[in-house]
Amino acid sequence: MVKNKIKAIIITLLLLIGVNLNAQDKNKKTNFHVKGNCEMCKSRIEKASLKLKGVKYVSWNIKTKELSLIMDENKCKVLDIKKAISAVGHDTDETEAEVKIYESLPECCKYRDPNSIYMDHGKSH
Repeated sequence: MVKNKIKAIIITLLLLIGVNLNAQDKNKKTNFHVKGNCEMCKSRIEKASLKLKGVKYVSWNIKTKELSLIMDENKCKVLDIKKAISAVGHDTDETEAEVKIYESLPECCKYRDPNSIYMDHGKSH
């Protein structure tokens, strides 16, 4: 009888460990391209991404235009993140910001204008 209880406890523990390990495997690291120019763009892109449930970490590189993130695929999808970024005015490799939203960005953030790269992109805007 004691052996049966011990077996049951061991099986339960193994199942719980397996479920926990499976949940950890749902975190996905990914990168994708997001258009932008400056620190203000970086802040806007990262904030839009982090608002989504399931996004654990995000960092947008101004020079490479690459967004790196860690997310829980059970809570959101990469396309959800791209849509959230586009909703604040930034194009991704799959989504495009609406013209009205893009036009509301500060002048130095208007990445579609090739002359915007020559503007002052300081943090003081």
